Amino acid sequence: MTQPTLTTRQILHTWWPLATSWLFMTTELPLISAVIARLAHPEINLAAWGIVFSTAIIIQSPSTMLLAASTALSRDWDSYRKLRRFMLTIGLLLTVLHAALVFTPLYNLVLERLISIPPEITAATRLGLAIMIPWSWGTAYRRFQQGVLIRFDHSRVVIWGSLIRVGMDSVGLAVGYWLGGVPGIVVGTAAIIAGVLSEALYTGLRVRPVLSHQLKPAPPAATPLTARSFFNFYLPLAATVLLMLLVQPLVSAALSRMPNPLASLAVWPVVFGLLTMWQSTGISYNEAVIALLEKPQSVLALRRFTWVVVALVSLGLLLMAATPLAELWFVDVAGLSPALAQLARLALALGLLLPGLRLLQSWFQGALTFSRRTRAISEAVALSLASSAAVLWAGVAWGRLDGLVVGVLAMSAGYLTQTLWLWRRSRGTLLDIAARDSRPSPQHTPVPAR
Repeated sequence: MTQPTLTTRQILHTWWPLATSWLFMTTELPLISAVIARLAHPEINLAAWGIVFSTAIIIQSPSTMLLAASTALSRDWDSYRKLRRFMLTIGLLLTVLHAALVFTPLYNLVLERLISIPPEITAATRLGLAIMIPWSWGTAYRRFQQGVLIRFDHSRVVIWGSLIRVGMDSVGLAVGYWLGGVPGIVVGTAAIIAGVLSEALYTGLRVRPVLSHQLKPAPPAATPLTARSFFNFYLPLAATVLLMLLVQPLVSAALSRMPNPLASLAVWPVVFGLLTMWQSTGISYNEAVIALLEKPQSVLALRRFTWVVVALVSLGLLLMAATPLAELWFVDVAGLSPALAQLARLALALGLLLPGLRLLQSWFQGALTFSRRTRAISEAVALSLASSAAVLWAGVAWGRLDGLVVGVLAMSAGYLTQTLWLWRRSRGTLLDIAARDSRPSPQHTPVPAR
């Protein structure tokens, strides 16, 4: 008996709440940058904010894939409890690591010697990192509980959490701007921490009835989750995120060693924030693919949907980069000076491929995660990091291009390499899932790992 084909409406039902949530969250960076740019000493505080945010992201990277892990593995109460213990442990350890970086000589070793941040931003960077200490625990807890919500078809709750987060960000930024005398780095980091903790609290409250009425009564998994099976699944994903995020300090270190370092470091968080907003559709698509591949006849429908969205987001970014919309954003919204806005516009044009490539990565990566073949994802990111590092090294060695330009080119090279490798490694997986759909059995379980 032929199973019904997954429809575009079903895909949108699962994906649009996640995409909307990520879009709201990615407005944080442009919002914060826009306010910092309008306070005293904008170049110094914008440069410090870029370093602070990329460093905080690196520290919490081992917990990033808790969202995908919880979506894929929180099938019953026993699995949830085991995952929760892991989440609490890793959240605590990462918080301690973050505090150690701020309050011990690690700061001088990592930020001043390895990354070589300009002396003008040293004090502001350290202050911002101190305010960001709760970041790792808040994001770990929020991601873990959101995975449960997505797993049990409550992804719309994620939107409300993101709205609360952005709302708290906005309140904090508005207060800081109104006061006027508070350093921009303090305003930005305090606002984002208020938002993250508010979202974590809201998510924890909304997940309670789902735990009581849906997760606890769920039948036990046919194969109980063990520490070994979990770490075989999760460690490649965590290593993947860590490798992927290492691009940020590499870019910061390279920008500090190329022409026009202060301007490049100041514009980098503005351009990166805008490009991240355009990638929100792709970032969110990973969890949607994991959830939807359990549906019958899903591969063809998801592949077709993926390419349509790739075309739309690529066309949208091209339209922005090629019209006065870019100048409107960088000058009127982000608050950059005309000279910095011109540099930002050039960098945006060089990043045109990033949103579409991110979507394709989530399509291939979601299939591999669904089938628990996560090693291929780590391979792809390692190759991506090597490609980006090669471009950054060439830019530093040549020494004739502004660091911002080289940074965006390095990201584009890394994304392209990663996408091609994921495509190569996921072809067999997608064929296996499609073959599953051709069988008459009504049971659809993840394809066993090879």
